[in-house]
Amino acid sequence: MKYSIPGSAAFSGKRIAVLGLGVSGRACVAALLSVTEAVVSVWDAKESAVSAYLDDPQIDMAISAAKPEVLMQMLLGWQPEIVIIAPGFAQLGYEWTVLREAGLPVWSEIELAWQLRAVAEDQTYAPWLCVTGTNGKTTTTSMLAAILRAAGCGTVATGNIGEPLITQAIRTDADAPQAFAIELSSFQLAATYSMSPAASVCLNFADDHLEWHGNREQYWQAKAKVYEHVQTACLYPVGEQQVQQMVDAADVADGARAVGLVIGTPSVGEFGLVDDIIVDRAFCRNRFASAQELFTLADIAHLAPQDAPLPLHLLKDAIAAAALARAVGIAPDFIRQALRDFTLGRHRIEHLGEFAQMRWIDDSKATNAHAAKSAIMAQPDGKVIWIAGGVAKGANFAELAAAVKDRVFHTIVIGTDQEPWESVLSKNEIPYTLIPDGQEPMKDAVQAALELAQPGAVVLLAPACASFDQFSSYADRGEKFQAAVRAISASALAELPHRDGMQLQEDA
Repeated sequence: MKYSIPGSAAFSGKRIAVLGLGVSGRACVAALLSVTEAVVSVWDAKESAVSAYLDDPQIDMAISAAKPEVLMQMLLGWQPEIVIIAPGFAQLGYEWTVLREAGLPVWSEIELAWQLRAVAEDQTYAPWLCVTGTNGKTTTTSMLAAILRAAGCGTVATGNIGEPLITQAIRTDADAPQAFAIELSSFQLAATYSMSPAASVCLNFADDHLEWHGNREQYWQAKAKVYEHVQTACLYPVGEQQVQQMVDAADVADGARAVGLVIGTPSVGEFGLVDDIIVDRAFCRNRFASAQELFTLADIAHLAPQDAPLPLHLLKDAIAAAALARAVGIAPDFIRQALRDFTLGRHRIEHLGEFAQMRWIDDSKATNAHAAKSAIMAQPDGKVIWIAGGVAKGANFAELAAAVKDRVFHTIVIGTDQEPWESVLSKNEIPYTLIPDGQEPMKDAVQAALELAQPGAVVLLAPACASFDQFSSYADRGEKFQAAVRAISASALAELPHRDGMQLQEDA
């Protein structure tokens, strides 16, 4: 099959500034240079980021300046018509403010990808299936990509994970994806306007990234963009009021439907659970009188942590992925087989084994309160030694602490800003240990957990925070946790004393 990029003609001669040269910024530059005749400039605070473009004859200007005021003054002086902005620049930050005041269009990589997406010779575009939410995006998108691959669509997970979407969207080779599984962050959605997915889902909504957006309303508005211009189906978890409001407010294409996701018997137009079978009553042939079986709980039972039940949020993620696939006509057999073969990514409820008669679990990817709550609530009452803390991103942890206090035996707080944790843990009478900021905070946290060792306990890394105060990424944080756990020797464990007066409650 042959492909072309009809949108490229609109960029001929246009002055496009790429602001921020991280992974997505570099991918945007590469796409613009390879498939358009735009006049391209690149801008970054770091000289090292710009240096690769200084001698490139295709780049009209390459500028670095550590001071934002200087960088933006020079950028505006170049007189761009469009600015492609990196997600690292906050919506309430100086750069966005300057561009808004100048009246310049500010695009995300996602917006550029939509404008430059390839079309097949029969004039059909590969459908976009989009996933956002405060928690569960990566797992759901990865499940969806696995389903689409099983169906022969040549899909990889992209967007906020994997290779940049722009790189995949402009492919014109014979193996170009026939459908896209796209994870979208609120950062990306904030500067995305014309995207028209085949189907989208917002898995959940809770406070996160408020320091980036400025307030809860702006964060909500960004997430809600995932439903704008949807062509076939707006999928939503029934009962999630904030998400249902997004669907109600969305300006969608004619014929697009709202499709509910439930944990229980589905009504017409919903996906849900009948006994241990996940069924489709939205896209099946006779949804008013019957349901189409998609997969069973047994098909995803292997995703549960060792010796523990399947966490509810993983079931929800699987239902959402299946529903997105069904929105573009993927057959149930592909869904079932892909989920049977699916494995969770690293640092997502990753069971590390048992040491000192305790289970050790790495959920470093729980970077917000919603994700941390899901991880903790999947554990036994009163038996969690919880490692939390990091960059709060403007979140308040009062609701989280109140929700998990019956599950948590003791909290170990890492991170450079621990005051918010002290207040909420004290208020909820959750014992805690503060780990001073040092060279090896995770090693110190693991040692503190060992000193609390009690038979049957679970040591859970679920920080509810971003990692970049002490680590390079959530993956780096998880790797350091795993390395510290691996470093435990059998002889050291045998010598550990057990503290008096720290008995755990029995399982409820």
